[in-house]
Amino acid sequence: MMEITIDMIKELREKTGCGIMDCRTALENANGNMEAALEELREKGLKTAEKRADRLAAEGRLEVYVHGDGRLVVVVEVNCETDFVAKTAAFQELAHELALQIAAANPTYISVADIPAEVIAAETQAITERSRAEGKPETIIPKIVEGYLKKFKDERVLLNQKYIRDESRTVQDLINDKVSSLGERIVVRRFIRWTLGETSQAPQTEEEA
Repeated sequence: MMEITIDMIKELREKTGCGIMDCRTALENANGNMEAALEELREKGLKTAEKRADRLAAEGRLEVYVHGDGRLVVVVEVNCETDFVAKTAAFQELAHELALQIAAANPTYISVADIPAEVIAAETQAITERSRAEGKPETIIPKIVEGYLKKFKDERVLLNQKYIRDESRTVQDLINDKVSSLGERIVVRRFIRWTLGETSQAPQTEEEA
């Protein structure tokens, strides 16, 4: 078995925020393969999130991010189960990263479930009509629509977006990692993003992990 070094554990911990023992165990199980260890920890985070789905998350923080001398402001509410976790550096770091993500990637919705049915219908109709106007065969238009809608959701939905610091991961992956390491349910309750001179964006509805 490959020797698991302190540097390997440190690298995995920096990528996931998980505890030292969890990182060591994942690396040992993966025989030192970083990607396999990352995947194991992500799966663990997802399972932890599923187990805690019914827990009340009423604590947390309102994270405020101001960019460009006040030209862009983001406020995001991130909830957890206890005040103890809300005060940890790991949770506060997550809230800050989510605010940065919203500032940089400008999502419209938190989860796919938040997208109104009429928006999906309008996007579907628009891409269908465009495909027909371009002379695409009717048999492949459903696939074109499917691909377009996936791209639309990946770009407009916060949890589906690629994490700005690591595009191999999504924002949902980032949250799942924190659920695993902190051991509590985490909810992105709502956010608002203001840009100077533009119409303000309404607060978004909640999504959880």
